[in-house]
Amino acid sequence: MKTFRAISIGVIIWILGVSAFSLSFFIPILENLEQQANLVLLIAAIPLVWFGSKVYYKKDDKTHGMWIGTTFFGVASILDALITVPLLFVPQGGSHYVFFSDPGFWLIGGVFITTAILYGHFKGVRKTQRTV
Repeated sequence: MKTFRAISIGVIIWILGVSAFSLSFFIPILENLEQQANLVLLIAAIPLVWFGSKVYYKKDDKTHGMWIGTTFFGVASILDALITVPLLFVPQGGSHYVFFSDPGFWLIGGVFITTAILYGHFKGVRKTQRTV
């Protein structure tokens, strides 16, 4: 796995995801804007991770999509803990506990991992045999 490459792509996915989440507050469609923002992020995560996987696999065709998706989600989680929660949620009365215990957060994580796995599957990622 090309770790630096996966982390770099994960940072870009996080930036675009937080941007989509934040911008959704300016176009009120649903009554509950927080729910709307989470829905926008959930929908935006699919093409963001798909494209991120596509970019990653240009240089590596052996890493299983589960590892790519887990790396993307791990990077997003760390950046959420360091930046998103303190800047966007704590001022609104939230906390790290509330943010990370929200089922929507874990649903989005599942979308990250599933999307990367599906991209790898459709791309036909070659699996290498490891000998012990």
